[in-house]
Amino acid sequence: MLIRHGESRWNAAGRWQGQQGPGLSDLGHRQAKVTAAFLASHVRDVSLLVSSDLPRVTETAEPAALALGLPLETDVRLREIDVGWWSGLTTDEVLARAPDDMAAIRAGDDLPRGGAETVGDLRARVTPAVAELAASSDGGTALVFCHGGPVRAVVGDTLGLSVIDERVLAGPGNCSRTVLTYREGRARLACYNETAHLVGV
Repeated sequence: MLIRHGESRWNAAGRWQGQQGPGLSDLGHRQAKVTAAFLASHVRDVSLLVSSDLPRVTETAEPAALALGLPLETDVRLREIDVGWWSGLTTDEVLARAPDDMAAIRAGDDLPRGGAETVGDLRARVTPAVAELAASSDGGTALVFCHGGPVRAVVGDTLGLSVIDERVLAGPGNCSRTVLTYREGRARLACYNETAHLVGV
């Protein structure tokens, strides 16, 4: 089960984050608590709980670890795509500084974001990491707290989409749940971007 982090303060401000940025907003903390309660009451076979090491994700995962009585492990491979110098800027600010790069990306080129990673780089990093975590869960559920980019990258790879075609997938919402099942090392998508547990938050 892949869980995107709750709303961060830079999410709320409309800023690119990548591998930088502060932790959760007040709303993000509420989302994390509601998600933890849902997981504790609805997912009975959790054998592993791991998260990206970035603050907005560890702050989301900590209430779940407490509710489930499990240690929280971190894995740097689960980090969001590195957007380099874009971090902390709004899309309008990126457009003002690098209009050609942004136009090329929007046209379908997989350029390094802010001089750092491409979506292909992200997929090559995170997909085997998630498969490895699933394999180490001893038949139980691995709860993997991460970011929207990694969730979409893993699902895109599972569905056989190219890094360009995966754009047909809506960006996962804050604290959304995406479920993959693995059989003989092959992933299948069971649900994507599920947020019903957050109704009323």
